[in-house]
Amino acid sequence: MKRLTTIFLFACIAVCSYGQTRFKQPVYEAIYSGVPWFDQHGNTVSAHGAGVIKDNGRYYLFGEFKTDSANVFNGFACYSSADLYNWTFERMALPLQEEGKLGKNRVGERPKVMKSPATGEYVMFMHVDSLNYKDQYVGYATAQHITGPYTFQGPILYEGKPIRRWDMGVFQDEDGTGYLLVHHGDIYQLTADYRGIDKQVASRVPGMGESPAMLKKNGVYFLLSSNLTSWERNDNQYHTARNIAGPWTEQGLFAPEGSLTWNSQCSFVLPIMGTQDTTFMYMGDRWSFPKQNSAATYVWQPFEIDGERLSIPAYQESWTIDLSTGQHKSVQTQGTEIELKDMDAVSFQGNWKADSMETYSSDNKDDHFLYTFTGTGLKLYGLARPDGGYAKVCIRDPKGNTVVESIVDMYCLYPAETLKFVSPALPKDTYTIIVTVMGERGNWADKRRNNYGSTGYGVALKRIAVQP
Repeated sequence: MKRLTTIFLFACIAVCSYGQTRFKQPVYEAIYSGVPWFDQHGNTVSAHGAGVIKDNGRYYLFGEFKTDSANVFNGFACYSSADLYNWTFERMALPLQEEGKLGKNRVGERPKVMKSPATGEYVMFMHVDSLNYKDQYVGYATAQHITGPYTFQGPILYEGKPIRRWDMGVFQDEDGTGYLLVHHGDIYQLTADYRGIDKQVASRVPGMGESPAMLKKNGVYFLLSSNLTSWERNDNQYHTARNIAGPWTEQGLFAPEGSLTWNSQCSFVLPIMGTQDTTFMYMGDRWSFPKQNSAATYVWQPFEIDGERLSIPAYQESWTIDLSTGQHKSVQTQGTEIELKDMDAVSFQGNWKADSMETYSSDNKDDHFLYTFTGTGLKLYGLARPDGGYAKVCIRDPKGNTVVESIVDMYCLYPAETLKFVSPALPKDTYTIIVTVMGERGNWADKRRNNYGSTGYGVALKRIAVQP
């Protein structure tokens, strides 16, 4: 394993001019949760409420392409990957429509794609709505090619009427039968072409919430959902059944209570089947309104399954998956740690303060620090907390050109020391990282006008790990 030099600090992100950078892939060597990912163009991967489908040996990620300004439909993006670590932007699979239900000032959420075994057609399902969430239905779009373009077909009908619900998901059973999952426990069996509803197989499963997802192992169906807290994280739960029609048994939480599902909301479960095992990968969103494009991240974790028990007992900041065998393993950051007193090379500008947790922190807009390093990349570890705000991270080359720029959200309902930023792999050189307090924070209200989000603007980064 490569040697890492680790430097302790607490910080926030600096303002940089930004020119688009094309990264030579592979950029990452593992799956990292809770940090911004970059595609081959140096842009943040934006595919939230997502699902993944494997097609001809390659993985395709479909999700909401968000903005940093408003909760409006901005198109559904498609990315592809050979390893689940590095994602190539393919296209806007279903772009903003010129008019209609997925036109301007509308809502489009949670796209999921399945391929109909009967027709070979790719069918995308999504939640369609108005900005005030009062014109909802489950819609669908179709394409002949996995990446699209997808043609929006309107609402999927059940007994001649649209399914007027919001959060939804999909599940494809081992025999190719497709199912539509709707919030609060409605499950519909699709027709063979996936363009319609054959029948409803379950209704209002007791204890179910929003954002449904499903997996199946050894004849047991697992049905996941979140509680109703808007974009705020909560403790997600699951149900089990031996028949998809039920009866369903409420099993409780699948992550430690109070972890808020490791600060995420469930979206999808991807089975990664190999010659020796199948890893079921939990896919969740760590929302960050209003900066949903630049600062919202993904929490992808391997499930542990024992009979009807489903869990993510510990958070893995980085892990690898052998796509051949289906086996996964955790990857730990290793290296030499330098105490705060040894950080003479870090230049702090503004009102940075050291505290008892060996962090430097500031909540003053434009406070920043600079650190020059020689290597191929770095990682930032921070303390996310209830008063955490946004930080801007900028990495410049020796000529002063910006090679990486990102926004990091330091908010969490409870204090959590965690990985907050991983740079893409860079050519070995001397770089300067600038971390600046933006003086902005994530805040939002739900449909009932309940307020959520940060109470302050603090940025607290604990250490830097430099890749030589």
